[in-house]
Amino acid sequence: MNSSTRHNEVLDAVIVGAGFAGLYQLHKLRKIGLRARIVEKGSGVGGTWYWNRYPGARCDIPSLFYTASWTPKINQEWSWPERFGTHAAIRAYMEAIAQREDMIKDITFNTVLTGATWDDDAERWTSVTDAGERISSRYLILATGALSESRVPQIPGLAEFEGRWFHSGRWPHEEVSFDGRRVALIGTGSTGVQILPVVAAEAANVTVLQRMPKFVLPAVNVAVSEEEAAPIKAAYPFLYAAARRGDYGTPFPAPEDYLPDIPDAEREAQLEAMWNEGTIGGYVTSLADHLGLKDEAVNELVAEFCRKKIRQIVDDPAAAEALVPHGYPIGINRIILGTNYYETFNRDNVRLHSVVEDPIVEITAHSIKTANDEFEVDDIIFATGYDGLTGSFTGVDVRSRAGRSIQEHWADGPKTYLGMQMSDFPNLFLITAPGGPSVLANVITTTEQSIDFVTNLIERAEQSGATIIETDAGAEEEWMDHVADVAQQSLYRYAANANSWYTGSNVPGKKVVFMPYAGGVGSFEDVLGAVAADGFRGFTLTASQLAA
Repeated sequence: MNSSTRHNEVLDAVIVGAGFAGLYQLHKLRKIGLRARIVEKGSGVGGTWYWNRYPGARCDIPSLFYTASWTPKINQEWSWPERFGTHAAIRAYMEAIAQREDMIKDITFNTVLTGATWDDDAERWTSVTDAGERISSRYLILATGALSESRVPQIPGLAEFEGRWFHSGRWPHEEVSFDGRRVALIGTGSTGVQILPVVAAEAANVTVLQRMPKFVLPAVNVAVSEEEAAPIKAAYPFLYAAARRGDYGTPFPAPEDYLPDIPDAEREAQLEAMWNEGTIGGYVTSLADHLGLKDEAVNELVAEFCRKKIRQIVDDPAAAEALVPHGYPIGINRIILGTNYYETFNRDNVRLHSVVEDPIVEITAHSIKTANDEFEVDDIIFATGYDGLTGSFTGVDVRSRAGRSIQEHWADGPKTYLGMQMSDFPNLFLITAPGGPSVLANVITTTEQSIDFVTNLIERAEQSGATIIETDAGAEEEWMDHVADVAQQSLYRYAANANSWYTGSNVPGKKVVFMPYAGGVGSFEDVLGAVAADGFRGFTLTASQLAA
């Protein structure tokens, strides 16, 4: 459909974003008979996997579990050759879903939603795109993702740099060679950890500029045969249901053994085996209740084991100590899985530099200057992450009934009811927003959980003759207080110490507050069930006030 045809289009719903969330939301709205369209900035489906094409980019959830529950035929047919899928493999899977479900006809690609305003008189949203289109819809759903607003540090002189620079979240589609190049890698979070081993293997040298070391656990990415995949695929219905009941949106149970009660030698052997098998990352994320994220003694046992492994792997004692995390528990950032990350620091062409001890001062035409040093570079890679959980929402000029932007509504910290709606923004729904479990789990599980609830709520309104769905400031405040209380009862209360994007502390000037719901996917499922059973408590459904 061309832009002139779409001009002044009238729909039931506009969905922003063609990632897993946007595709599922379109599927669900079709099921209840609503006409919806996705507006997507990229030229294809994929969401975060459309943009993140950097060297080494992979998911941190095993491929067989990083699948959409609503596409059973594709899931049975699809072959995942590795334990952890590449960005290209995940994107191909999503493209297959979009094609099989005949979704492309309802997606407008290469288009940015620049603003949206609510019209109380018409009881509709008017969305405007960068192509000048105006789309009228009863519902507006922002499925823009938690990690889609890339953050490039404001370093003086970047505009004068004569080499190449890249951000991991906006990687070129064409292949980029670093053969014989002098490279600066800024950032050692999830993307930096995946980028370093790949780039170091071909670059002349790599200078890694690190602000804060993170716990990096081995992925041990291995081939997956169809024989190994078959029993998992056969159990998908059970596994998807179990994922909704687990804390982290995966069907893996929490450990039963209380770590301090295990004899030292046995405990060490267990952790060593998990490290070598690549299962220690899953073990850490499954530590629940009285274990890893509430019991500091348990957490410290695992953290100290990981510190010891870093010292064993990295040959240079000074570099090893610089890579050892201190001052925060393991698991309060999203677990980082790497392949040969620490081993890469044993290469002669890799240098580690602390920007805490010696901060970056400026970028020149051919170098990065720090307070006490200077590095000649041909390329700069910014693996500096995102304005997580909020940036993709505040970056769109969506105006409330009173004319306030989301950024203004969140001036004192993000606030939502159930991570799905804000007061004074009727018929606007957010997916993977602050206040929901989203990024603390398998995001496919949490997005499907939220979208199921949102769609059921919309269906209730449609069936009852209501045209407006909204929450109020009281419900919003009560829920966000609960989110904060839950975080304070766990080791997530230390998340800001780790410069975690869960709190916004990685973005200068951003209000520091723990944003996701840390009670677990299963607990959140119970909350949503109770809210729905109580007539969708906290939401007001209002019949049309328009003249008959």
